[in-house]
Amino acid sequence: MNDRISTISTAGGGWRALCAGLLLFFCAGLALANPSDKLVIDGGWRFHLLPGDAREEAHPDLMPWRAATVPGTVHTDLLAHGLIPDPYVGAPEAGLQWIGLADWEYRTAFDVPRAVLQRARSELVFAGLDTFAEVWLNGVKLLHANNAFRTWRVPVAGRLREHGNILRIVFRSPINTMLPQVAAMPHKIAGNYASPYGDEPKDILSANFVRKPGYHYGWDWGPRYVTAGIGKPVVLHSWDAVRIDDLQLRQDRVDAARADIAAIASLDAVRAGRFTLRLWQTAPGGQRTLAAKRRVTLRAGANRIELPVRIDAPQRWFPNGYGKQPLYRYQLEVAHGNNTLATHAARTGLRSVELRRDHDAAGQGFYFVINGIPVFAKGANTIPFDMFQPRVRREGLRRVLQSAADANMNMLRSWGGGYYEDEDFYDLADELGLMVWQDFMFGGGMQPAYDPAFRANVVHEARDQVLRLRNRPSVVLWCGNNEQEVAWKNWGHRKTLERADPVFASQVWDGYVTLFGVDLRRVVAEEGGGIGYWSSSPGNDLQEVANTPGSGDMHYWEVWGNPAHPVSNYLDITPRFMSEYGLQAWPVQRTIDAFATRAEQGVATPVIEAHQKFMAGKGNQRLMKYVQAQFGVPVDFPAFAYLSQVMQADGIELAALHHRRSRPHTMGSLYWQLNDVWPGASWSSIDWFGRPKALQFHARRFFAPVAVAALRDAGGATRVSLLNDRTHAVQGTLRTRVMTIDGAVLRDTREAIAIGPLSAGDVRAYADADLLAGADPASTVAVFTLQVDGEPASTGVVYFVPAKDVAWRDPGLQTTVHRDGNGYRIEITAATLARGVWLDAGDVDAQFHDNALTVLPGESVTVRVTSTASETVLRAALHVRSLRDAMRATNPTSWKITP
Repeated sequence: MNDRISTISTAGGGWRALCAGLLLFFCAGLALANPSDKLVIDGGWRFHLLPGDAREEAHPDLMPWRAATVPGTVHTDLLAHGLIPDPYVGAPEAGLQWIGLADWEYRTAFDVPRAVLQRARSELVFAGLDTFAEVWLNGVKLLHANNAFRTWRVPVAGRLREHGNILRIVFRSPINTMLPQVAAMPHKIAGNYASPYGDEPKDILSANFVRKPGYHYGWDWGPRYVTAGIGKPVVLHSWDAVRIDDLQLRQDRVDAARADIAAIASLDAVRAGRFTLRLWQTAPGGQRTLAAKRRVTLRAGANRIELPVRIDAPQRWFPNGYGKQPLYRYQLEVAHGNNTLATHAARTGLRSVELRRDHDAAGQGFYFVINGIPVFAKGANTIPFDMFQPRVRREGLRRVLQSAADANMNMLRSWGGGYYEDEDFYDLADELGLMVWQDFMFGGGMQPAYDPAFRANVVHEARDQVLRLRNRPSVVLWCGNNEQEVAWKNWGHRKTLERADPVFASQVWDGYVTLFGVDLRRVVAEEGGGIGYWSSSPGNDLQEVANTPGSGDMHYWEVWGNPAHPVSNYLDITPRFMSEYGLQAWPVQRTIDAFATRAEQGVATPVIEAHQKFMAGKGNQRLMKYVQAQFGVPVDFPAFAYLSQVMQADGIELAALHHRRSRPHTMGSLYWQLNDVWPGASWSSIDWFGRPKALQFHARRFFAPVAVAALRDAGGATRVSLLNDRTHAVQGTLRTRVMTIDGAVLRDTREAIAIGPLSAGDVRAYADADLLAGADPASTVAVFTLQVDGEPASTGVVYFVPAKDVAWRDPGLQTTVHRDGNGYRIEITAATLARGVWLDAGDVDAQFHDNALTVLPGESVTVRVTSTASETVLRAALHVRSLRDAMRATNPTSWKITP
């Protein structure tokens, strides 16, 4: 959020002869009357396969220079020129692996205003070089970068000229760069996913040795595209007297009465001198005041100046569901006399945050306290939003994160196998009240932390990122890595290496402890402004036992993973904080149609298996196991995709409600995962296009601040619990009904209830016999509805047999479409109980504000719809289905309802 950033734009010119006239480039120049401190070099970039690359003979069409987009990647540049097929459509992945083995060259030419040349200092700043990059300016090598997560600053004063500067960047294949080193190791350390394509040997995995997004090498929810490129803008930064490197807004005290802020300016002065610092504060309501002013003497070089700021009765920032998210903006000015020499802007939200670890009889707790409130963390894990990060746009992020907030989430875990998100992600999290659990970028396996040079590189990376994000009110925790400690201790990594070379095994673990127990902890302590640090997830901060229900955070994958226990086993695990658990599902039909024709769609067809990354493409076998356990054999592939969503939503709802009813022993439930990296099968609740699955609609209900949890275990016992995340007590009515599928009411009672603030508690327990009282379990359900004034009604339906054994009747679903302002209302009624009711508008753009519904017999449900389509078009496109349709031998076209 720096002020005074401009763009170096392409100017009039023509072609320039380069390299003795052999190469031609478009020259980017400047057309700026008042040059800025920071100039973005984004014009005139071109790329090609590096001459002499081993793939030159096979791809001669890649030798000519072509226009490139910066920020961008080599894959997206190749795609833009039609040189490769769309990496997401069909099954092109195997045929594109050569890209990650190639070396690539990018160049641009640019002019620099004479005024900039006359400045005392100039730097080129590279924040997104992915990954092994050699940078040359006017024929002089400036940099050999080796970390995609670092910001590289290179002094260039005296090396620039007014016209025709040539900036050249060569990207070396990360695979070919690392393979010789890894292959030479007598004993290998554990990696993640071996390539099935032969671009590197299956027993020699190089990804863990590279400071590059790990998911580029493939994961069980995304493809293997080992890309390269300039992922963020290249900036020329120049100044004469002083530069503001950073403005930290350290919150030393925040409560309802007062906030004490230390505004810490990091300044780089060209020469010693006297300066005036002014700090302007813009309050959430827009009022601008001078928060601090100070005359200082700066020494030449680095300076650190602290400006105290006091705010009486501050407007505090709260997580979603606990209050508002007011944001304060600050602007620092450095002046000499009447001349402002440098400015820097930052914003923050004022809140206190603590990770609390209380000891009790069960072990040690794990929960977040924000502004004195113990917050039950509700949310999901996020993975990268695209295989090619520069394609991610703010509007797409907003759609997903707004959906998370609308689903009553208050926390997202930014997972460690991807990249550190751009500013847009954190801007939106700040504005929406979504707390961020931030992993450092270590996704699994084991790193060569025994190497001091590797650790030093990571410490630079960590410092860059902590400095960048420390003013963010949303960031509440830094975590060292994902699943590395538990892999070493529980998955056989340690034993395998100890048998081969016990001395090396000890070095590997000692390096791990040094990096994740000492180095990163120190960076967060020194630079993080009081935010907590956690060494690994799942874990207990390097205690002997990791991934235990009694202490710390937990990942639970024995449902879905190995040994693939039934979904009911979620009720057997009661953690302190569940940071990962999940069930897979296919996306909606429109998304599947975007990458596979209907003829290509089948449980085991090549294109579908190419977009199913679990079990190396055979994951539909696992998914079918869970679908069949509840619903039997689907009638066709569309039904399979639909039923996978119903299964996923029901299973995650069971787990999340169990976690919530276990408060305060359990204080967090983050399912895996919120979003997708490409279109395909995954554990997400929102697909790559931003289209919600059934789980996303269920999440809004099971994460509602006030809710009922009616959960039946495998033994036929049902516990009814009442949940209240509000900071005040609530009162209402709990209604209990037992009814047949046809709607005959066998029992109907109401009772007044009161639920204390920030609490969960059981109110009833039933055996099946208590509820059924002799009724047929295959045609009877129990319905529990909690009604509290000011809160949406919460309903839990208990089924006594799997859905495949229920005596379903034709629900007689009817829909009525009404115009409602700029949108529509759809009223749905059913003659008999309809489960898994799903509204769909085919290829017509329509946003359903609710979906994946249960419609009780004789009752109606109203769904709001936002769409630019006409009423006639929407009516014609509208389809509605229920569980019964996908479980019977019928043609899917019968799912269409004519309004």
